[in-house]
Amino acid sequence: MRKVKLGPSEFKNLKEIEYFKFEEDFIEENVRCIPMTVRFKMDAAGIKLKLSEWSKFHPAERIQLALLPIHTSSETKYYHQFLIGLIAKYTGNEATALNIDPQPEWGNLKSIPQLLKEKSEELELQISISQWQKLTNIQRFALLKLCRPGHENKNFPIAFKEFGLLSD
Repeated sequence: MRKVKLGPSEFKNLKEIEYFKFEEDFIEENVRCIPMTVRFKMDAAGIKLKLSEWSKFHPAERIQLALLPIHTSSETKYYHQFLIGLIAKYTGNEATALNIDPQPEWGNLKSIPQLLKEKSEELELQISISQWQKLTNIQRFALLKLCRPGHENKNFPIAFKEFGLLSD
């Protein structure tokens, strides 16, 4: 399969969401990957979305998934139902449920998760507890997603830099 040069993401200039520069490089099988803001919301809503499903959605629906709020339980339930509907509409399949972590690691501001400490040390990067606390929820979420085993970690140091965690 030949590589197709993709244009900029439809999320790149959306001011209403946190979209990271390093995400422009998230391309797999000629499909731009699911942005962190959507992945964050899917985790909160308890739905796992496959890239093959995501790629079938209309760009306006993908933008809507990025923009929909999940601040309240009713908003999160709506998000859950909306996503289930999109998956059924485009694939005819049921959505894959995901366990919702009532206390996700990214939400712990008292300590840096062990996995993040280990990945940082492996790459000779340092993050202090005060730096961790100053990050947004989605930035903390992204760092944890990027340092997981079995995940391509090339964007971890790039995100680290983008989030202002490197001292120049």
